[in-house]
Amino acid sequence: MDKSPEPIEETTTGVSFAFRWRYIIAPVVILLLSVIVTIVFYGRLPDEVAYRFQADGSPDKLLSRGMIILWMLLPQLLLTLLAGAVTWGISSVSSRFMQPESTVVRPERIVALMGNMIGLPQLILFFAMLDIFSYNSYQIHLLPLWVFALIVMVIGGIVIGVLFFQAIRQAQRAIKE
Repeated sequence: MDKSPEPIEETTTGVSFAFRWRYIIAPVVILLLSVIVTIVFYGRLPDEVAYRFQADGSPDKLLSRGMIILWMLLPQLLLTLLAGAVTWGISSVSSRFMQPESTVVRPERIVALMGNMIGLPQLILFFAMLDIFSYNSYQIHLLPLWVFALIVMVIGGIVIGVLFFQAIRQAQRAIKE
C-alpha cells in the first residue's frame, strides 16, 4: 500500500449541514405538552388508574398512578430522543458526503420531515394519555382511540403525499432545465 503525502479527495464542498431544532420541533412540542398535561392531571388522578377499557367504555385494567405516568412519558421521551438521534446522524453523515449542487430536493426538508414524522405516533400516545387522564379525573372519554389514530394517519398520509408530489415536481423541473 502506497502512503503518499497527498490528501485524499474530500467529497464535501465545505457546506455545513448541521442539526437544527426545527428538524424535531413536533416531537419536542408533543413531549413538552405531555409533561405539562401530566403535571396538571397528576393531583386529580386516583391511586389506581384505569388504563384499559372495554368496548362500552368501562375500565378493564388498573395500574398505579406512578406506573401509568412512567408508561405514558417514557415512550414520549424515547421517541423524541430517537427523532433527535436520527436527524443528528443524518445531518452529520450528509455534511460529510453530500454535494449540494447535485441535490435536486433540499436535504433540510427531507431531514425535517423525517424527524417530525416521529411526532405522529407521539400524538397518538399523547391522546391516549389525555383520554386516560380525562376518564380517571372526570369519567369522560374524549373519542375512541382508534378513531383518533385513523384521523392522525389519514392527515399524516395526506401531508406526506403532498410533500412527496412537490419533491417529484421539483425534480422534474430540475431535469428539464
